Amino acid sequence: MALSRKKWNTIIILASILMISVLTVIERNSQQTPMQTQPLFDKSAPLSQLQYGELWLQKRQSGWQCSSRVLNCLDWANAWEQVHISALTDKPETSGEPIELVIQVDDLIDAQLWIMFSEQGLLKSPSGNWYQIPPSLRENLKPIVRGQVNER
Repeated sequence: MALSRKKWNTIIILASILMISVLTVIERNSQQTPMQTQPLFDKSAPLSQLQYGELWLQKRQSGWQCSSRVLNCLDWANAWEQVHISALTDKPETSGEPIELVIQVDDLIDAQLWIMFSEQGLLKSPSGNWYQIPPSLRENLKPIVRGQVNER
């Protein structure tokens, strides 16, 4: 049973519409954070300072200020202010080089030392609890850094 050209065109158009619909749904769902996440910082405990390895950011009255090497200061600060995490029940397998995060929250005297495995989006709290950052939020948590020239 051969299909006419008109029927083939109809099949191709319907398949294209279906594919676009599926990709749109996937795109929208991947941009949203899962429902079981919670913000790391909120209005009662907002982020005031963060040290990411050798780089830092600090909230001042005039706005966010970062290390001179950070090129995307405002975007980087906003990403950290709005980061969401999911609590993990078991200790995850880690790989890659950990990054030390020194986090200062408003109204707390002492800063907290967290450990981050950025490739996997894992955070270890000072109390030893493990959290995971959703994949859609991980990329913006890394600062864009100005390259350095080695002088001889």
